[in-house]
Amino acid sequence: MSQKYKHIIWDWNGTLFNDVHLCNDIVSKLLVKNGVEPMSLHRYREVFTFPIKDYYIDAGFDFSKTSFEILGKEFMDEYELRKTEATVFSNVEDILGFLEKKGITQSIVSAYPQEMLDEFVGYFGIKNYFLGLAGLDTIYAHGKIDVAKRWIKNLKYKPNDIMFVGDTIHDFEVAQELSVNCILVASGHQSKTRLESCGVPVLDSLENVKLYLSGNGAG
Repeated sequence: MSQKYKHIIWDWNGTLFNDVHLCNDIVSKLLVKNGVEPMSLHRYREVFTFPIKDYYIDAGFDFSKTSFEILGKEFMDEYELRKTEATVFSNVEDILGFLEKKGITQSIVSAYPQEMLDEFVGYFGIKNYFLGLAGLDTIYAHGKIDVAKRWIKNLKYKPNDIMFVGDTIHDFEVAQELSVNCILVASGHQSKTRLESCGVPVLDSLENVKLYLSGNGAG
């Protein structure tokens, strides 16, 4: 490896778990239900952001007609019913196993509710790769900086020993708050153009993450 990272913090949704198409479909149906045009996947990736409340506004929801709390619950109820329609990216176990063999520990910090995160990572049979999973205590995904700060206190590593891997600008913001390194993957919830504004490496896929961490370059 070009740098001897000792720990990788992964984002879950859109980074390890490929749920972008599912999320776009659910939100588009909610938009139609509320008299708004559905979103293309391209537009979804251009407007998705944290906090989720801001993204809902940009998507076209009118909270004076239907509150964010109601919309958020409707989204999550539908997501939980349909989440097994999506799966982890095809090479997830390959890269997790690769890092484990290198002696690099791993964890997940996610805006997904904690109980659901524990259950779903276990569902895919990959929970044993992680030191721990840190999620939110709410379904409304306001952000994960606080949960990340609490989690990093459990780690024995210095910030420079840690790499954060995510798929959104918010993941970059979390990494900055933690003073850790960051790479972003453009196969998730935000477009590559938006991610490149962060000024950190933006890779096209998890396979490229493996190459990057091997010191072989990626793109």
